[in-house]
Amino acid sequence: MFVVTLIAKAGALQPALVESLRNAWGGQSAQWLAPDEAAEFAMERAPDNGPQVWADLQEQSVDLVIQPFTGRQKKMLLADMDSTMIQQECIDELADEAGVGAHVADITARAMNGELDFEAAIDERVGLLKGLDESIIDHVLKTRISYMPGGRALVQTMKANGGYGALVSGGFTAFTAKVASELGFDENRANTLDVEDGKLTGRVVRPILGQQAKLDALGEITTRLGISPKDVLAVGDGMNDLLMLSNAGTGVALHGKPALQEQCDVRINHGDLTALLYLQGYAKSDFAL
Repeated sequence: MFVVTLIAKAGALQPALVESLRNAWGGQSAQWLAPDEAAEFAMERAPDNGPQVWADLQEQSVDLVIQPFTGRQKKMLLADMDSTMIQQECIDELADEAGVGAHVADITARAMNGELDFEAAIDERVGLLKGLDESIIDHVLKTRISYMPGGRALVQTMKANGGYGALVSGGFTAFTAKVASELGFDENRANTLDVEDGKLTGRVVRPILGQQAKLDALGEITTRLGISPKDVLAVGDGMNDLLMLSNAGTGVALHGKPALQEQCDVRINHGDLTALLYLQGYAKSDFAL
């Protein structure tokens, strides 16, 4: 048995569209998870034309997820931070304060699309921050960082249903500690900016947490919790997230870079982080806020 989930921005999902697709695919009765925002229906087998319908619905600003019905509600959330749980790239914001924002943002974009070696790219970007006062981190957190809509509901709802939340980022611990605390993650892992005498040295403390480290976190945390990677919902937006997304039970490219979207079956481009609750079968009335 498969389940088809349609998700759009609040108020943008038309009942006629849901019924048209359900009829075309011979699905069971549609269930609305949130009025005019998210709906689902079950069907016996996955449709052959799913990829084409996905593309057609993208033009209507509607996300489509088709997955097995059994096992879709997960026991753990493994999430990237930058451009996933928050709306910014922390290193870009630090660089903007240092007056090299445009240059660093270009490197970040290319690295996240898999065009550059991640470790070399982070070294180059952090090197441009040398000499910044350490206090700039708190300033950026207070003035430049905003949360991705739906993040707190995602973390808290999964935890309220026995889940575990881990924030694993190629960014920096100074940011993940704050974001994890605000949203309710159980733990966080990230890179550490080297600091001497209250100034950034332009170096990242080794080892650098990149794509392999995110995959390692998936294995280490699930082993510790006594669950399987199949029990994990992972979410990210860049190519450094690919291994963890590919090896989790459900890997979601959230507003993902083009190269990542090409590698992922579950892509959310129009919904926010609550889409990850809808695709697990949670209704809006189930959300823990």
